[in-house]
Amino acid sequence: MAEMKIDVRGETCPVPLVEMRKALRKASPGDIVEVIGNHPASKKEIPMAVKALGLELMEVQQEGEIWKIRIRR
Repeated sequence: MAEMKIDVRGETCPVPLVEMRKALRKASPGDIVEVIGNHPASKKEIPMAVKALGLELMEVQQEGEIWKIRIRR
């Protein structure tokens, strides 16, 4: 099982979502993709996209301005 980290801090929509989708396409089933960003709208959009793709949203953490979302493919 691999773990991929995508840092999209400073990026606004739709970049974080696009980067997450690219990473998930490369990931194998069971791999974990961690997205780190600070754009508030993306923090809402990514979990919705994960649900729509039928993948597992493992956790959403917020620390100050920065959020971290972990997804299992």
